[in-house]
Amino acid sequence: MLTTSSFRLTTRTVATAALAVLATSAAWADQTLVPAQSEVTFVAKQLGVPLDGHFKQFAAQVAFDPKKPQTSKIAIQIDLGSVAVNADANAELVKPDWFNTPKFPKATFQSGAVKALGNGRFEVAGKLAIKGLVRDVTVPVQLTQAKGLTTATGALALKRLDFKVGEGDWADTSVVANDVQVKFKFVLQGVPAL
Repeated sequence: MLTTSSFRLTTRTVATAALAVLATSAAWADQTLVPAQSEVTFVAKQLGVPLDGHFKQFAAQVAFDPKKPQTSKIAIQIDLGSVAVNADANAELVKPDWFNTPKFPKATFQSGAVKALGNGRFEVAGKLAIKGLVRDVTVPVQLTQAKGLTTATGALALKRLDFKVGEGDWADTSVVANDVQVKFKFVLQGVPAL
């Protein structure tokens, strides 16, 4: 259950914490994202019709040890201005009622706790910040490894109105559904063996 204390962090606080972790951890340099093989996608519904979209620009900084997940740190930044659905939606989504990218250019995730569930499955709890609002989320992640690469996949169900995405007339959930399914695939180099 979310309480008022859950909302005290700001996007800037989460981003600053993520950068501080990056600056102090030597392990970040050894694990790198392979952007060409990675993706962040989402599905929303408008008038009951699914709309598929993705973000073209994002970054992930990872210091992850599958054998000691509790010591792991994960920081993700998504450039909200790189949203890609279709020409009309792309132009609309950057406006103040939606992502308001001039004021809030990035969404961020900063891990807090990582727990092993067995068979390459992990649970990553942390802070998700979108449009200046921060929420606690828990993300199930599946890891697979092949040819020196580690692939982390997962999905997260979000309520867009929890982050004030789609304000004003767009807050009507009979037009644009409140539920948004976000999926990700991050391909990483340098992660130790499972």
